[in-house]
Amino acid sequence: QVQLVESGGGLVQPGGSLKLSCAASGRISVVDAMGWYRQAPGKQRELVAVVASDESAEYADSVKGRFTISRDSAKNTVLLQMNSVQAEDTTLYFCNVRGQLTTGACFAYWGQGTQVSVAS
Repeated sequence: QVQLVESGGGLVQPGGSLKLSCAASGRISVVDAMGWYRQAPGKQRELVAVVASDESAEYADSVKGRFTISRDSAKNTVLLQMNSVQAEDTTLYFCNVRGQLTTGACFAYWGQGTQVSVAS
């Protein structure tokens, strides 16, 4: 079984910075991809950024140049550095991790969600 622990959300002023962290634990053999998604009430969940095991990354157009995703493979942790945040970034953010368990079975798990609020 896999457990995800998210941290780093909170209130920040426009133009400021936040860093989200997500740590995965459990009987994990291989982590294929780790990413962050966000979802506002009544809206569909959307990709923010994702990083693969080869460290290649993809970003939503709305965050390119402002957010940076990275991973610490030794700790099974993914980080999202959020710079120059805007009011439009305000919503609930979810971590997602995909990979294989030590049994060989594939898995995909979601974090519980962490709130990011951008306001003066």
